[in-house]
Amino acid sequence: MAKKGSAPGNSRAFSILALVASVAAAQVSKRVLDTTWKAATGRKPPVNPADPDVAVGEAVAWAAATGATIALARMIAQRRAAEYYVKSTGNLPPQLAKDGR
Repeated sequence: MAKKGSAPGNSRAFSILALVASVAAAQVSKRVLDTTWKAATGRKPPVNPADPDVAVGEAVAWAAATGATIALARMIAQRRAAEYYVKSTGNLPPQLAKDGR
């Protein structure tokens, strides 16, 4: 098993892996949300919820749905990236090791 900090480039590798996983998760979530919204309402999702022509209730519902879903997808993707990193190196990335575990 590798020792903590034994490979200085690992921190950068994890950052890149987590970023790519987060972006991919957000894009997939957005597509799923768009499809789900259209199936549920029969309309396309609001392009800009801040537009005064969009009903307040619709804007709030869209903002809540997208915010929660994308944040959850990104968190799951980052956790999977961390699990992969641990399996590959034997330790947590330095960014995650700060919580004392």
